[in-house]
Amino acid sequence: MTLQFEVHATDGAARTGTVTTARGTYTTPCFMPVGTRGAVRTLSSQDLEDLGAEVVLGNTYHLMLRPGADVVAKLGGLHGFAAWDGHVLTDSGGYQVFSLQPKVDDDGCTFASTYDGSRHRLTPESAVDIQVQLGSDIQMVLDVCSSLPSPRDVIADAVERTALWAERARRTFLEHDRPDLNQFGIAQGGAEPDLRVESGERTVAIGFDGYAVGGLSVGEERDVMLPALEAAVSTLPEDRPRYFMGLGDPLGLVDAVSRGIDMFDCVLPTRLARHGTLLTGAGRLNLNNRQFAQDDGPVDPSCSCPVCLRWSRGYLRHLLSVNEPTAPRLLTIHNVHWTFALVRRIREAIVAGRLDTLRAEIAAIWPPRQLREGA
Repeated sequence: MTLQFEVHATDGAARTGTVTTARGTYTTPCFMPVGTRGAVRTLSSQDLEDLGAEVVLGNTYHLMLRPGADVVAKLGGLHGFAAWDGHVLTDSGGYQVFSLQPKVDDDGCTFASTYDGSRHRLTPESAVDIQVQLGSDIQMVLDVCSSLPSPRDVIADAVERTALWAERARRTFLEHDRPDLNQFGIAQGGAEPDLRVESGERTVAIGFDGYAVGGLSVGEERDVMLPALEAAVSTLPEDRPRYFMGLGDPLGLVDAVSRGIDMFDCVLPTRLARHGTLLTGAGRLNLNNRQFAQDDGPVDPSCSCPVCLRWSRGYLRHLLSVNEPTAPRLLTIHNVHWTFALVRRIREAIVAGRLDTLRAEIAAIWPPRQLREGA
C-alpha cells in the first residue's frame, strides 16, 4: 500500500490527520466537492485551487459515457484533462446502481445511457479498468447500494454481492500494478447493524488502501443512520482513512466525524447554490425571498469568501431573478468556501478537545431536517 494515513489529534473517536499518496498530501477531516463530469458545476479548476480544495470527486459512469475514458486518458487523465493538480477520487458507478436502477446480475450491471439510451455494461473489473484510464488517485470498487427502507433479504443480497465484487475488483486493481494509484473498499448493510458489521469485516479482510461507508444518507432519518454508521466504523482499521459517501449537511458532518469518519463528498453545497440557497452562520438563507431585493449586506457577515467581501444580497438576488449565469457561480463559490471553513472549524475543535461544544452550536442552527425542507 502506497497510501499512508497519520493521525495528529483525537477527541473521542474523532481524529485529524494527513493522508499521503504518490501525488502528495491532504488533510482530514476532508470535504470533497463533486465534479461528476470532470468539473464541479459552475466552477473552474482555478476556482477550486483558490478555494483551497484538496480532493475533487469524479464519476466513472458519466465519464465513461462522455467523453469516454479513452479520450480522458489521451488528454492526460483527469488531472491533465481538467488542469487539476490536486487529488481526484472517482466513484465506481455504484451510486448509479442505486439511482438509475440498471439490470443487475452476479457479473455486473447493464445500464441505459442517460444521454442517448444506448446500452452499456459495467462490471467490477471494467470499473477498475476505466478508473485506471481516468488516472484517479483513489478509485472506488463497484458496489450495490440498496434504498432505505428495504427488506432485510434485499440488503443481505446487496452485502453478499458487494463483497464478491470487491474481491474481483481488488484482484483486477492489483494486476494493473500501479503503485501510484489507490483503491477503497465499500461497506454496505443498510440500516441493519449486524449486516453493517458483516460487510465491514468482509471488506477489511480483502485489504484495501482505505474504506468507505456506503448506502447511508439516502433519505433515512438521522436516528436510523447513526447506529448503522457506528456499526460500520467499528469494523474499520484505525490506520486507514474512512470515507462516508454522499454526506454534506453541517450537522451530519460533525456527527460523522465524531464517530471516526475522515472524508466526505456531497452535491449539497453546489446544488443549493444553483437554486439560490446559501449556507451561513445563521442557518440557510434563500436569496429568492423578496426581502433581500434591497439588502445591501453580505450573504454572511461572518464569512470571508470573495463573494461576501464584494457583493450584496440585493445584487446576488437580482442575478438570480434574471437567470444570469453569474449567479450560480458566485453562490457556489460561497457555499463551497463556507463548507471548507466548517471543516476547518471541526479540525480545530478536535485539536482543542471541544468537538461536543461545536456540535451543540451547529445543532442549534442546523437541525437535521432544515436543509431538506424547501431546499
